[in-house]
Amino acid sequence: MNTYAYRLLLANGRTRSGMLRLMVERDLSARLWLERHFDAVVLSLYRLPNWLAVVLGASGSVTGQTLPPTELSGLLRDLAVMTRAGVPILEGLKAMAAETDSSQRRIAATARLLISALDAGASISEAFNRYPNIFPESVRNLMAIGEESGTIDRMLLEAAEHIERMTTLGRNMRQALIYPAFVFATILGAALFWIYYVIPNLAQLFSQMQVKLPAITRGVMQLSKWLEGNALPSFMLMAVLVLGIWLLLKFNKKTRRLLSSLAHRLPIARVLVTASGMAFITEHLAIMIAAGVDIMRSLGVLERALSDEYYRERINKVRVAVDRGELLGAAMQQVGGFPPMALRMIAVGEETGSLDTQLKHLAQEYRQRLAQLIGTLSEIIKPVVILVAGTFFLLLVVALLLPIYDLVRQASLAPMH
Repeated sequence: MNTYAYRLLLANGRTRSGMLRLMVERDLSARLWLERHFDAVVLSLYRLPNWLAVVLGASGSVTGQTLPPTELSGLLRDLAVMTRAGVPILEGLKAMAAETDSSQRRIAATARLLISALDAGASISEAFNRYPNIFPESVRNLMAIGEESGTIDRMLLEAAEHIERMTTLGRNMRQALIYPAFVFATILGAALFWIYYVIPNLAQLFSQMQVKLPAITRGVMQLSKWLEGNALPSFMLMAVLVLGIWLLLKFNKKTRRLLSSLAHRLPIARVLVTASGMAFITEHLAIMIAAGVDIMRSLGVLERALSDEYYRERINKVRVAVDRGELLGAAMQQVGGFPPMALRMIAVGEETGSLDTQLKHLAQEYRQRLAQLIGTLSEIIKPVVILVAGTFFLLLVVALLLPIYDLVRQASLAPMH
């Protein structure tokens, strides 16, 4: 996937500039795509370095046709329903392209892209392959199988359900983090208010009244004073650290491998990443094998789709072993790192010729385990977060109320005139 900055001369005499991603090997192919897609003359075309493309993409600066998973699954499901009812796929796409509802704008734009590819003589699978930034490789493979076997309607529905299941997995993971993220954001906001407003005012009051401060109060006030005086450098340092960690995770494979390996060793994280990883692996293998994709090609798609470096390395080794003639279950057992239950069920599936069925059972089981695990973790996290927040504010209250209590006590003991 390459990212290009371009400047075009349109047919109406106006110019258009922007950036987009294209799955092309040569710059000439990108130039031809732009000329055909926009009916324009390419005035300038520049391929961005990979690191700059990632940074701009994360900031939303790179334009290009994309589709959220929920809308992608909706597009595929609608196409499946229409083709199953006997509507030609081109007519179904034209119906989607004519949609004027603002909520369907991206779906209509995607339908128009597919129509332009089909009108140019591309097959259905070729049309999907032209837009890898919209359609994942697993979906594109299903379209190729459906076209070859004449079951495009079934493959469209399988692809839609696959996207929906993967979306559910990701949504469940995010939901477990919503509550602690919200609480920590609230704690941070309250802490900043105390550090930059409440504590400085109280420190000035204590200084004017010459109150003898306990050690805990002096420590809190010194920390507040330091943070107040170094707010900008502290913020910049944090921003640099976050950006540096993000770049390392994005570009440095060793860092990703180390983090992934660590997650698979920590007690609670290990259970979570194992359940999510195995759900992802068995889901992809099940849908690929059930669609008729051979095991080597399925493992290749899975390896490219995995973001967990721990499992990606192992799937790569499994693929090499299978290429040497090993069965899938035996290869996974040799490589190691896979749960015994999964190995046994895969071996049974290979012995009985029901590998796709066994993989579907495994995928469903691991999805259920992941959902239960996330639900349990979210319930455990809540009291932990409350305990952390309570401890923090208890420290502040004790540190600031002790001097105030001393002031009140001194005032009550002072002789009345």
